[in-house]
Amino acid sequence: MNPRPAPRNFKPSGKDAPGFPTVDARRATASAFAQGADAYHDARPSYPAEVSQLVAGASTVLDIGAGTGKLTEALAPGRRVTAVDPSPDMARVLRARLPQVAVVRATAEELPLVDASFDAITCAQTWHWVDAGAASAEADRVAAPGGKLLLAWNTLDVTHPWVLRYSRITHSGDVHREGFPPAVAAPWCLERELRTKWFQPVTTDDLFALAATRSYWLRASERTRAKVEANLRWSLYERLGLVPGQILPLPYRTDAFLFTRG
Repeated sequence: MNPRPAPRNFKPSGKDAPGFPTVDARRATASAFAQGADAYHDARPSYPAEVSQLVAGASTVLDIGAGTGKLTEALAPGRRVTAVDPSPDMARVLRARLPQVAVVRATAEELPLVDASFDAITCAQTWHWVDAGAASAEADRVAAPGGKLLLAWNTLDVTHPWVLRYSRITHSGDVHREGFPPAVAAPWCLERELRTKWFQPVTTDDLFALAATRSYWLRASERTRAKVEANLRWSLYERLGLVPGQILPLPYRTDAFLFTRG
């Protein structure tokens, strides 16, 4: 398939969160992560240290939607951490990497855990996949008195034009506008937010690998995947003039929100 230039008039997302026409559509999209956990762990970035420091005083932590443990690893030292994820493949990788962490297969809306048992509940790269009302209620149920709820996202910083083009070609999750607020139901109230920008050194090969961890790619046909790869090759090698294997800084932004009971 010959590379074909992507449309030129891209604009960053104006949404506070991705939209799904139905609950079933949201669940079907999220189910893409039932596969590809090893590739996910290798390609996805960790979180700035400031994120885990937001719950520094917690001795028991529940990490919901933990995936392969990108945030869990930073939370684990010196704490009793329980990780929850519905994907058996994600749970497999997490157990192998962090054997000291208890891993539970479940969703944010239905936690098989006892009431008032965690000082902090964290959700990294997760909250946009859940029913916010039901997940807020479950977090309230399992949080101990004085417990905190921490939501965090790593997002490509699409204020850089080449990154915006990359996100559009690869459907890489530019679905939270800069400065967005997450939807969280009572009794949770925002106490503090953290917004920071940083760079991750990557190679051009890493950019292809990162694209292959997105729900769009995981659910796509081979024809669609070939089109994504062709457009990405055109963008990186012809439009930007990069060479295969070249190292470059990939800009990210991190948005984190700490909630307490109102």
